Amino acid sequence: MLGTVINVLLICAGSLAGLLLRGRLGEKYIARVMEGVSLVILFLGIQLALTDTNILLVLFSLVFGGLLGEYLEIEDGLHRWSRQVEQRFLTGDDGFARGFVTASLLFGVGPMAIMGAFDAGLRADYTVLVNKGILDGITAMVLAASLGWGVIFSGLTILIYQGSLTLLAFYLKNLLSASAVAAMTATGGLLIVALGLNMLELKKIKVANFLPALFVAVILAYFWA
Repeated sequence: MLGTVINVLLICAGSLAGLLLRGRLGEKYIARVMEGVSLVILFLGIQLALTDTNILLVLFSLVFGGLLGEYLEIEDGLHRWSRQVEQRFLTGDDGFARGFVTASLLFGVGPMAIMGAFDAGLRADYTVLVNKGILDGITAMVLAASLGWGVIFSGLTILIYQGSLTLLAFYLKNLLSASAVAAMTATGGLLIVALGLNMLELKKIKVANFLPALFVAVILAYFWA
């Protein structure tokens, strides 16, 4: 749970900074910081992708997982679900609710939340969650500067959501072989690379549609062995 706790603390710190700097943040400075974080995310994804595993296994995982995600329309479904949540809870001018819901959706939906939680539970490696926490903290600062106090309470959502995924991975790790964990790590690393490319606006990739590849990698690893 340490990685998730650090992630939540960084969200809280970023939110408080945003509240203190409300109305004083220059967009060009925020843009440079976000670009720097995006480059670090690319580097992190490449590091994970270079995990020692069979490259063909990763390829088939991404292909079959991407096809499954496309068939299920995961990315479009997440967008529709996000809009439904916003319409359900963001009625009127409730700034607190808007900040809470917007930040919870932003910080909770994505490959880094899932991959980071799995990495923490399976390998006790908090690198992804700490880097995600830095990104979330900067984003929280920007959101809190415009949306107010609701952003800081999104940390509770992340604590429950990511914490549950971490605990699930921890209890499942004895059922997963080393090759399965390596395949999942390498595949997840490439998804994080895709996320970094999206953030730098170099290429628009429907990263969420590739999320099934993480689970396909585990299944294929057993047959591959």
